Amino acid sequence: MEEAQGFRALLDLEDPKYSIEQIAAKVGKSPVFVASRLKLSDLVPAAVDAFYANEIGVGHALLLAKLPADQQEAALQACFKEVYNGGSKPARILLPVRNLQFWIDSNILLVLRDAPFNKRDAQLVPAAGSCADCPKRTGHNKLLFADDLGRQGDRCTDPNCYQAKVSAHIAQTVAAKPELVQISTAYGGQKEGSTVLPRNKYIAIRDDKPKSKDDAKRPELKVCKFTTEAIITEGTDVGTIQKVCANPSCPVHHPKRPTSRNDEKWKAEQDRQRREQAIANTTGLRVLAAVGAAVPVRLMKRDLLFILEKLVSVMDENRVEMLARQHGIRHKRDDGGIGKALTAYVRRADEGTFSRLMVEASILLAASRGNPTVILKEAAIAYKVDTEAIAAKVRQEFAAKERARKTLQPTTKTVTKAA
Repeated sequence: MEEAQGFRALLDLEDPKYSIEQIAAKVGKSPVFVASRLKLSDLVPAAVDAFYANEIGVGHALLLAKLPADQQEAALQACFKEVYNGGSKPARILLPVRNLQFWIDSNILLVLRDAPFNKRDAQLVPAAGSCADCPKRTGHNKLLFADDLGRQGDRCTDPNCYQAKVSAHIAQTVAAKPELVQISTAYGGQKEGSTVLPRNKYIAIRDDKPKSKDDAKRPELKVCKFTTEAIITEGTDVGTIQKVCANPSCPVHHPKRPTSRNDEKWKAEQDRQRREQAIANTTGLRVLAAVGAAVPVRLMKRDLLFILEKLVSVMDENRVEMLARQHGIRHKRDDGGIGKALTAYVRRADEGTFSRLMVEASILLAASRGNPTVILKEAAIAYKVDTEAIAAKVRQEFAAKERARKTLQPTTKTVTKAA
């Protein structure tokens, strides 16, 4: 800091008059070094105090000094991280210089080449003047921001001024073209009374041409008669002009799709799939019952009870209910659940029922973790169960029910009409 004050004293001399380059030559340092040290004299008091208290290092101070005074205090807070170590107050930990540089890049510096407004327009915000003549841009002080200019180009160090110019640019553009659609890059519902369309209310049209047939089908690469210009007023890239289609009736970007729910073929297919699923479920349960019936008595009751209770304990509620229903167990809501009812049944069961329950529980548990069809088939083979015969019988039963239902329908309609 004393070095900075010494350089400042030399620079402020009237006779002889020194430039930064002359001071650098005199002290044997580079002009960049002298310029960066000179900026330390522009630190706000809070940053100076932190430096003298050894709370921040020279690297932090040099980065802070490059910023306008009204941005330095916020950047100073970004130098630290608060960590709770069990005490009543958090401990402040100084972050590396690279963390501060990242914070400044993300929160303060704005790339001027991306600005939507005319950077040479001194009348856009008269109090701010032209960006080309502004001392707050990094390109104005090439000695101080030499490395930064190579990486990012000219940047603005005053986000408040930048945002004021963006707002003025939007107001000026909308006034000149009132037909412009105002859009947001954020999704969501449109605010009440707002003319700004959220992202889900329009299709953004890209200027580039499709490179393939698949690209040509993408809505953002299609142009329609409703394509119009819009200005982004909320979200990211605020102030830029974008071509959009905001017409919900546009046949190009919002083609009407046939409602398949009104399609009789779709309904018939859904009915068929439900019927096949019901047949498959019933067949599976019948196979499970047949496998259980074929289980011989081998283990003692206490062994079977222990194994069965352990199996049931790791089964989900649906599988437990399937197992219970196989043995005609029903429960009421106030009975404590199907698990309690099954446990009571098991404790009264004989050894043959135990054996059957244990195999059925094993199959259901394995089916919940693998392919149920394969597991049932393996069980059927092991216990020599004819799955095809069971499946055929189930289909016959369902066919009989279907015939009965169709026979009943005309009678019901006739009675209703007569009434």
